Amino acid sequence: MYSESPPPDRLRRLVRCRWESAEPGPKRIVPDGCVDLVAGAGQVFVAGPDTTAWTSVFPPGARLRGLRIRPGAAAALLGVGADELRDSRVSLADLWNRRGATLADEILHGRDLADATAEIATERAAVMDPVVERMLAQLAADTGSPGRGQGEKPAAPRPAPNAGHPSACPPARAFSPGHPAKPGRSERQARRLFTLAVGYGPATYRRILRLQRAIALAPTTATLAELAVAAGYADQPHLTRECRALTGLTPGAYFAG
Repeated sequence: MYSESPPPDRLRRLVRCRWESAEPGPKRIVPDGCVDLVAGAGQVFVAGPDTTAWTSVFPPGARLRGLRIRPGAAAALLGVGADELRDSRVSLADLWNRRGATLADEILHGRDLADATAEIATERAAVMDPVVERMLAQLAADTGSPGRGQGEKPAAPRPAPNAGHPSACPPARAFSPGHPAKPGRSERQARRLFTLAVGYGPATYRRILRLQRAIALAPTTATLAELAVAAGYADQPHLTRECRALTGLTPGAYFAG
């Protein structure tokens, strides 16, 4: 069982959604471009941005709740570069020391996860970097992504959201100074900001958007060859290579699961 609901108004610029999940057993989690704050089974932790699949192992029946942080918002909200959390699960106590341990205890004893997060966001005056926002918007435009979607293959604690991709596989856009970065900021500086905020660079983020597009289209696409074209891969072998790299499975195995 997995369900989503909108975040409180005060967190909408930073948080994509709330979610709840009842764990039936181990689940394969694939990259989705997001960072999640997760509570349940006696733990409160941050699931960093992934570059490959991992297995979530909780006791059957364990109930989890979480907040899915918008791509690019994690660094401002959590106070640490998203790239430092890449491919990691970090307890709130390890992230914020005594403050984190106190908050984790409050959350596990019933405090609303969104309320605790909003408190931190207010203290930090957390806002997304406008340069990163523009870069994310440009990538979404390039990929035809609406910026929000389901299309997920449920796998708590972080089922994958849908994101679009172009019908062809173009090279990564060069983020030159002034577009979309601020005038006077170099392309290298803009990419570094993006990596700090999102957890990896634009090229990796684009690959993950394309995978999510394939996940969204798979239920209504007859063949893997058609899926590859529709999701924006160069051809079916390209889909196969990327699916293996990001999910650890062939497309036939992953989409049949």
